[in-house]
Amino acid sequence: MGAADFRVGGRIFATLASQDEGYGNLMLTPEVQAEFVRDMPEVFLPIHGGWGRMGMTHVRLAQATEDVLAGALRTACQLRTEKNTSTKRKKRAPRRP
Repeated sequence: MGAADFRVGGRIFATLASQDEGYGNLMLTPEVQAEFVRDMPEVFLPIHGGWGRMGMTHVRLAQATEDVLAGALRTACQLRTEKNTSTKRKKRAPRRP
């Protein structure tokens, strides 16, 4: 879509789609998003609307330290990896008649 994205297993876990507005975007769970926003509201905020309610999270790039950003990216990558693994298991499960 014209913006840099970060993938694991072919699936996106972070993007720079909002970089012009000063944000990076992370694909988190709503629970993890709530923790990030609670702990560092000056750095993290839910993306507006339905995407945000599903865990999609803005990162204020100017306020994020390298360590905070690296940790957030690792978390998003781990969540995507876990989701990829669980999706593969569901697809491989034999169907019952």
